[in-house]
Amino acid sequence: MNAVLDTNILVSALMTPGGHCDQVLRAVVDEFVQGYVDLRVLAEYEDVLLRPEFAFHPGLALETLAAIRSHVQTVRAGPLFVRLPHPSDLPFLEVAHEAGAVLVTGNERHFPPKARHGVVVMTPAEFLDLLGRRGQ
Repeated sequence: MNAVLDTNILVSALMTPGGHCDQVLRAVVDEFVQGYVDLRVLAEYEDVLLRPEFAFHPGLALETLAAIRSHVQTVRAGPLFVRLPHPSDLPFLEVAHEAGAVLVTGNERHFPPKARHGVVVMTPAEFLDLLGRRGQ
């Protein structure tokens, strides 16, 4: 199974250890699921996880970023000419499209069905259910 994690998954994982988002992140870090990023996605992960308003312990944020970097594959995603409600979400859709991956997000409404270019977009709970159905 291939997946791209929206930044909100990482934020929620750090805020709620053991929750759905944490389980999704652990599936990637444990290489149960193959994660994909590009340089733009990595830059956003770093920018967001190190923001003072989240007050994550810097060691935890840096450890999480290092774990992600060492357990995901980086791709060069081609552009998709679509309009999303939040243009900053476009790199995640482009990477998922390039990798043939599921896009896991807590904000499905940011990825309207008509703009997905065939990318499957799921909530963390839906993604965990899918993994369970596949017996992995």
